[in-house]
Amino acid sequence: MSGTPSGPEPDHEPTAAARAELIRQIRAAGRLGDPRWRAAFEEVPRHLFVPYHFVATPRGYQRLSGSDPDPGRRARWLEDVYTDTALATYLRDGEPVSTSSQPSLMAMMLEDLRVEEAEAQGGRCRVLEIGTGTGYNAALLSHRLGAEHVTTVDLDEEITGPARDRLAAAGHRPTVVTGDGARGCPERAPYDRIIATCALPSVPPAWITQCTPGALILAPLATGLITLRVTDPEAVRAEGRFLPTPAYFVPLRAHPDPTAQPSHPDPSERPDPPAESGGHHHNPHHALPREALRDDRFHFLRTLTANTLTPNEAHTLWHHQNHPRRERFGVTVQGACQYAWLDSAEGPHRWALPGPGS
Repeated sequence: MSGTPSGPEPDHEPTAAARAELIRQIRAAGRLGDPRWRAAFEEVPRHLFVPYHFVATPRGYQRLSGSDPDPGRRARWLEDVYTDTALATYLRDGEPVSTSSQPSLMAMMLEDLRVEEAEAQGGRCRVLEIGTGTGYNAALLSHRLGAEHVTTVDLDEEITGPARDRLAAAGHRPTVVTGDGARGCPERAPYDRIIATCALPSVPPAWITQCTPGALILAPLATGLITLRVTDPEAVRAEGRFLPTPAYFVPLRAHPDPTAQPSHPDPSERPDPPAESGGHHHNPHHALPREALRDDRFHFLRTLTANTLTPNEAHTLWHHQNHPRRERFGVTVQGACQYAWLDSAEGPHRWALPGPGS
């Protein structure tokens, strides 16, 4: 795949109209109240970053492109690009490994970064993005913050190369790094904000150590979005709650580390296991009620506690706690140990998250 933006530039009027309609859709979803983020979405052309995408069909994925000779297919490509939906942009072995996220979700995450707080304190906000993808999100960050304050990381040169070219074509030159996102980018640290656009099993400790005190980390975890406030980067301490919205992202990919050793948390930092987790599951598995299986809130709880609770234990908790919403849950990171919790980090309902590299 070529890293250079290719294909004819769509006609100006249809593109402008389509972009205006996308902004209308995002604002109808309650986003882009901040005029500075709204200007970024209005002025950064998504079609430049998604010159083609893939749509699922009964026979596999079909490629739609702005350079397709068929005008109908070009029109469908443009309509998809400026619809408020996620788009598959890179396949490997027939499966998507990189996407362009749903624009309204991107707008929500960018606004919830609260970059204005960091700017008020230090005059600038340095952001590390994990998951470059098409480069569109990095362009929005660069438009709002200045490209010199933006660093973005992705695992494959096949992704970062085209993204770098598209960013340059759009007039933005943030630092684009090819590497393991779980390791962050220490040479550009420290950061005031870290935003991830890939799903995590737990929070990489390297991110916390590369933050300034008081920095904010926003990342997808367990079909939700966790916001962590970093209280002590050197001691690897951070804590925060989930946002209310569901969030489904492609998982974080990392290079395997053959030298990695098993993690042995300090026993003094390990949270006491709650009664529900037990550690031994002797009860037989019973069929779960359809009510639970169809409820996104239960799916979130089951995913969050999968390292500790059986499905039946998760369902018992879900039922007894009146079907808790995402915002009642949070995550605490204490050195080598990190755990999720319900309502309070000091409460009875806590579950260990997988260790780094799990």
